Amino acid sequence: MVIDREDTAGTALLLAAAPVGRGRLIDAVGVLPALAAVPPGALTGTAAATLVELADPLDPQAVLTRLRAAAAAPGPLSLYMAGQLHLDHRQRLPHLALARTAPSTLRYTALPWHWIAGELRLRRPGTTTVVVDLVADDPTWGRLTADRGLLALCHGVRVYGRVVPPPARRTIASPDYLKACAAIWRSGARPPLAALHEQVVAQSAAAHGPAAPGVALVFAADFPASPSPAAAPPMPVPPAAAAPSLSVPPLSACPSSVPPAYAPAPAPADRDPEPAPAPAPPSAPAVPPARQENGADPLPAILAAAESGRHAEAAEAAAAWEQHAHRTHGSGSPQAVHWLEVRADLARLAGDPAASCRLWMVAAEARLARRQTLDDPEVEGAVDRAHHQWERLRDGEAARALAPALIALRRRVPGRQRGALQVLQRRLERWHDTTEDVMR
Repeated sequence: MVIDREDTAGTALLLAAAPVGRGRLIDAVGVLPALAAVPPGALTGTAAATLVELADPLDPQAVLTRLRAAAAAPGPLSLYMAGQLHLDHRQRLPHLALARTAPSTLRYTALPWHWIAGELRLRRPGTTTVVVDLVADDPTWGRLTADRGLLALCHGVRVYGRVVPPPARRTIASPDYLKACAAIWRSGARPPLAALHEQVVAQSAAAHGPAAPGVALVFAADFPASPSPAAAPPMPVPPAAAAPSLSVPPLSACPSSVPPAYAPAPAPADRDPEPAPAPAPPSAPAVPPARQENGADPLPAILAAAESGRHAEAAEAAAAWEQHAHRTHGSGSPQAVHWLEVRADLARLAGDPAASCRLWMVAAEARLARRQTLDDPEVEGAVDRAHHQWERLRDGEAARALAPALIALRRRVPGRQRGALQVLQRRLERWHDTTEDVMR
């Protein structure tokens, strides 16, 4: 299958999970031997690929960590999921059940679908493919048949596969859709994903008869075009070949060259009484401009798009420049880190503190991987901005999901604001206390 024309290694993440015992609706792990026998490059549509396999994982946080690592890879990502879907009792949101999931512990032992969407949302549009073979329990199936958008991921993600209703009592469903895909790949055929999907659906219809209403929901969504106002100027994107190199001056060398609107807003005082406020972002500009050798700077046009409300278009352009930096200068280069930080601040401008927090944490880790010191102002600034964006979260689940990584990072990079780690830990305790009060 063809996903991306770039000469970049891809990543295939195989996730197969279902509860152990009576709650199991599908033999999810039964498809892994078939998929593992397929050359990894066939799973991603690239010449080379890394294969990551998760068979009946226990902990949703561990799955999130592996998904986050795969999503951070610069090349194409293909996520294959076999399992079963349930709605949590409190918010009625879909979750992918894991090995230890039970109805009473669903919110703590299953993987929320919006976690998956949140991680994939950070990737450049057009580089991510999701293939699903899922069973929905009765309540989830009822919601899905009324609203197929319940499993929506994000713009620029290609989605193929099927969701079927629960099997008859004392029966376990089989992930036949993915097994059929694997059989075609093992034969040596490499059809585009859309053609492969049609072939698998046709085979199923020939074997079992045309699918009657209520038998399955089939998903086939290729990469959509990004909507933008007709009068909006085009975003500056790097050319596919012979792209210009970028140069990133030191942060201290260009405080006046960044548009004023791009400087991070100062952190508001903590609304709750604390011994010390959350660290505000440094007063220096968040990210220096990256200029092409011919003097053109793509950053002002990207920022203008974000400030005019064209956030998706701005994010897509910044992600394209980041991928160009990866290809031209390397994944750990200053240029790549620069565009990662641009994306983090664009998420802030778009009012998405969760995405901004994640990206600032990734940027801090990238700078540490470049052997910048723990007290380097650029490292401290990235961690402070991640902390500040975390403080702006009003979604308890998102705050709790991001907190472990942020706490670990804050322990390594305490910053110059005394008590920052304690502020973070106390805020997290209040999130947990609020959840327990609601559950009572």
